[in-house]
Amino acid sequence: MVGSTDQNLVSGQRQKTQLQLAFPEGNEGEALQDSGEGTEPRTATTNSSDPVKLVSWMEEVLDRQNMNRAYSQILSNQGARTPGVDGLTVPQLKAYVQKHWPKIEAQLRNGTYQPLPVKRVEIPKPGGGVRKLGIPSALDRLLQQAVLQVLQPHFDPTFSDHSYGFRPGRSAHQAVEKAQGYQQEGFRWVVDMDLEKFFDRVHHDRLMARLAERIDDKLLLKLIRAFLTSGVMENGLVQATEEGTPQGGPLSPLLSNIVLDELDQELERRGHRFVRYADDCNIYVRSQKAAQRTLASVTQFVERKLRLKVNREKSAVDRPWKRKFLGFSFTVNRMTKRRLAPASVDRFKEKIRELTRRTRGGSWEEVIGSLCGYLRGWLGYFRFCQTPSVLRDLESWIHRRLRSLLWKRWKRGPVRFAELRKRGVSHDLAAQSAGSAHSVWRLSRSPALNFALPGKFWQSLGLPSFVNQ
Repeated sequence: MVGSTDQNLVSGQRQKTQLQLAFPEGNEGEALQDSGEGTEPRTATTNSSDPVKLVSWMEEVLDRQNMNRAYSQILSNQGARTPGVDGLTVPQLKAYVQKHWPKIEAQLRNGTYQPLPVKRVEIPKPGGGVRKLGIPSALDRLLQQAVLQVLQPHFDPTFSDHSYGFRPGRSAHQAVEKAQGYQQEGFRWVVDMDLEKFFDRVHHDRLMARLAERIDDKLLLKLIRAFLTSGVMENGLVQATEEGTPQGGPLSPLLSNIVLDELDQELERRGHRFVRYADDCNIYVRSQKAAQRTLASVTQFVERKLRLKVNREKSAVDRPWKRKFLGFSFTVNRMTKRRLAPASVDRFKEKIRELTRRTRGGSWEEVIGSLCGYLRGWLGYFRFCQTPSVLRDLESWIHRRLRSLLWKRWKRGPVRFAELRKRGVSHDLAAQSAGSAHSVWRLSRSPALNFALPGKFWQSLGLPSFVNQ
């Protein structure tokens, strides 16, 4: 992308950006001759040892292929049909941009584009409380994604190897595995740091100064600041944003990593063994005293230098197996194993109870469909644990919940007797179970129901196996 742009700059030609968004070729206009004004190539260096590269940052953002790729990305995101303050969803954006792109592009090129306020929404946190998200308008999501695609290749390679969140080719599983490795090396005390309302406290001037060190393009810097200060609409009222980078926009994760890269550099300078995933940071040391000293000194750095705030109630010095990290915890033995954090198990059971409550409506197919969808997603993440016995126990518990639900739906004795007989249960055992006065939950593990509704039956309905994959 950079190479083709540079060739156009060298030849003195620039093609007017045409946002295609998968429109037919007939929608494209003719290439315009460049006047030469305001198109000087800008320089940016990733570090002092790299050769200087000629980069026209805004041209890269507005490049047609980049914009089309950005649209495809936001269209595929889960929140594509969630509108911002203007009521426009991402699928509806295509026709809007096709009609108004010349005006939008002109505003971006002359620095007068003004993003709309983000729409404030609240979602419950797994551990209680709410997390406030800011949903940008569909157009602002498109532009933020386009900016992200240009900035990320320049910034991401310079980030710390200890940083795992919101980075291409890196995952929470890798972060947990790295933390596990430190413990196996003998670093069995953890400084578990929690940054209080991190996304709401990002200092704009410090962030823009960091960006300006690498981006010599005033138009792009102005656009990024405009995203930061666009305001928040909550309950119909718009509030100014003097600090913070609202969660919910495509650009926010990269900006958060740029801010916290200073913390990574400081921890590396001190020689610490640490893992950071977004604003979750765990530092591993050999002794309790060292951990306490580290927590005090790093807290001072975060609050004085970065102008962020450490949550003293949630931050702690402790043994790793007594804390949770990204939903996992660890065993106490020398060769540490990954296990499910107790809080993760509790949240899982709460969700399963909701999906399989015996009073819920809907058809049996709807119950199984919603349960299968949730289990596939949950297992895709938590099957990474190394304690299969826990997974087997959870699977057995789910099957028991489903037997209770099905037994409840069969309602009357004759129906229950017929269903058991149809599934191969003997006449006497089926009669005994159908006429039993025991509770539904007790009968859910009875010999009759275990025989009639074994694990293979649930797998035949599409429920994923917890341990055999």
